[in-house]
Amino acid sequence: MTVLDGKLALVTGGGRGIGAACARTLASAGARVIVCGRTAAEIDAVAREIGGESVTVDLLDRKSTDEMLRRVAQHGRIDVLVNNAGVAESASLEKTSDEMWDRILELDATAPFRVARGLVPPMIKAGWGRVVNIASNAGVSGYGYTAAYCAAKHAMVGFTRALAIDLARTGVTINALCPGWVHTKMSDEAIARIAAKTGRTIEQARGELEAMSPQRRMIQPEEVAHAALMLCANDARGIHGQTIVIDGGAILK
Repeated sequence: MTVLDGKLALVTGGGRGIGAACARTLASAGARVIVCGRTAAEIDAVAREIGGESVTVDLLDRKSTDEMLRRVAQHGRIDVLVNNAGVAESASLEKTSDEMWDRILELDATAPFRVARGLVPPMIKAGWGRVVNIASNAGVSGYGYTAAYCAAKHAMVGFTRALAIDLARTGVTINALCPGWVHTKMSDEAIARIAAKTGRTIEQARGELEAMSPQRRMIQPEEVAHAALMLCANDARGIHGQTIVIDGGAILK
């Protein structure tokens, strides 16, 4: 596929999981990809694999984010932005500390806003651009013990919808992808925590998460990346301001 020939893409949290899958998929479609993330070894490995660039950034640190935007600008105008970096933590209300709340809202909601604020205006000037926010089905529903995470993902969805109105006549589209449980290192860590807290085996804990989907499986990162690429096509310009749920039908239950 060459739908992104000549385009420059940036993927945050691109060293593993959904981000790495998006970086690979966009590169396979012809884009030159800048892979951003906190762990240099991971993003460097993905960048080498796809012939792209890597830029280390800690999106919890606003000065680091500003420096990343400055460095990225040296590569040229970003045409495709995938806001993927995020964190998922769970706790009951009384155990959700101010620090946890601030950390999740900063990384999952504020950082995507700040990155988009830095990169979207040049897209508008050029008359073409694609912004894909990786949210969650927690951004259109609710789950127990995840007040901060659900709040952050709802914020990302709301931001997507609001900005879509502002961008509607500019040639730039913005959409939110809302996956359910995805088979990544992050989900493996969550499964391990569930098993440790409940006394279940790893297999039992994984099975409970898989059972949340009518398809009785986790989503693969490549499925989310495929949807992101689809939104980048010129023929997808009418898909704008949408929240596209990728969870095997889980929130239909």
